[in-house]
Amino acid sequence: MEELKNSGIGIAAISYDSPAVLADFAERRGITYPLLADVGSSVITEFGILNTVAAEGMGPNQDDPGVIADVAKYVSVFGSTQAIVGTPFPGTFMLDAQGHVSSRFFEEFYRERNTTSNVMLKLGIGLSPIAAITGETTQLKFTAYPSNTTVFVGTRFSIAVDVEPGPDMHVYAPGAETLGYRVIGLNLTPSSHLRFEPVEFPESEIYHFEPLDEYVPVYLRPFTLLQEVVVEASVAAASALEDIDTLTLTGSFDYQACDDEFCFNPVSVPLTFTLDLEVHDNQ
Repeated sequence: MEELKNSGIGIAAISYDSPAVLADFAERRGITYPLLADVGSSVITEFGILNTVAAEGMGPNQDDPGVIADVAKYVSVFGSTQAIVGTPFPGTFMLDAQGHVSSRFFEEFYRERNTTSNVMLKLGIGLSPIAAITGETTQLKFTAYPSNTTVFVGTRFSIAVDVEPGPDMHVYAPGAETLGYRVIGLNLTPSSHLRFEPVEFPESEIYHFEPLDEYVPVYLRPFTLLQEVVVEASVAAASALEDIDTLTLTGSFDYQACDDEFCFNPVSVPLTFTLDLEVHDNQ
């Protein structure tokens, strides 16, 4: 909260729950930011995110296979629709000082949720790294860290690597492989009940390698690699994770740094992150 405040960002949550329900939830979870009770879901409707699938799941076509599939995807994999008519599709809006929506983060499967830290990373508003792995050579400095050290079933978070090439050094960006160069990379080991999205690379710049008269995409300035990870939220995954307290991610940060005349040996740095796995408060 302090870091968000220092970045000029406020936070509030809105739901169709009553003030009494929200007050109880806030007290149990130690929540200090505003929880807004949108009784009747009028604001949710105005924002265009009212989930109408629940009502459809109780309507005349509730036994239609397509409706059943929609309910499982957008309402409840457990098939219950009675208690959640009036809820929004879950997600996050970022609003500017004038109240205009500047970005939004919503997922296809209702049980998958972006964390606040992950949203900040994707917007380029870095929070202080936690549980970081750091390294420094004559070619570059790096800091690798998870956006969150505590996750839940359905959490969408990121592994980030902040990279700072040394003076007169560069590393290769996607596209350089067509010329035979080794592209910098973050390689996470496949793991049960975790889904890895493709690595997100920032925009690169073109470097002219004069000896061969080649134009190659590279990174010369500090940049960040992001790889999103999703804790699977299916019923089977939730059941399998029920008695697990931690998740361990392993992998490597791989790079080859070069200057104007020489390419150094490729480097592969092993990475290991241990995250706490907690259970959602559904009361």
